Amino acid sequence: MDFQDFLEYVPKLVAVTLPAKEAHFKMAPLERIESLKNLNFDSINPKNAAVMMLFYPKKGRTHLVLIVRNSYEGVHSAQIAFPGGKYETLDVTFEKTALRETHEEIGIHPESIEIIMPFTNLYIQPSNFMVYPFLGICKDEIVFTPDRNEVVNIIELPLNDFLNDDLIITTTMSTSYAKNIEIPAFKINEYIVWGATAMMLNELKEVLKKVL
Repeated sequence: MDFQDFLEYVPKLVAVTLPAKEAHFKMAPLERIESLKNLNFDSINPKNAAVMMLFYPKKGRTHLVLIVRNSYEGVHSAQIAFPGGKYETLDVTFEKTALRETHEEIGIHPESIEIIMPFTNLYIQPSNFMVYPFLGICKDEIVFTPDRNEVVNIIELPLNDFLNDDLIITTTMSTSYAKNIEIPAFKINEYIVWGATAMMLNELKEVLKKVL
């Protein structure tokens, strides 16, 4: 989709009622859905994080950016994700966290990003994080400068490809909470995107399809 055409739809996105858990659970393994149903967040006391779902023009066409995280000792090692990270007290708001982390991870200055709206927050059980996603747009062509300590690769996903239902697959894999289970996922190029990122992607996709 032409980026200027996409911008004309942006005001309509804000008016859409978010599908929330209904969209999230379509991309969640059954084992995870069951484990999330009866959680007491007061007793869990999760840490907070925020991510940026950033759209931008590339050669005039609308793209969405994802990152491939570096390998490290942790449950999210080498996974596909939105740019983002842990909330820090100096951030004041989760929006500021998303902007700061996007700058740190892929080099996009906060002043270049217009935050359009928040999406539904999502609890990530293996790492005990509550993640707050934000939809943002950058109206100019982007030159990425990834932090190689955190980001091993950048995925530039054309909007038209993202909206194609053929991206959604079912695959078998082992997770931090179960072995050899079937999970729904997005297959983007050679990457399998599953778990929390897939759940957030699906809510984003369903909202976009209501207005585009």
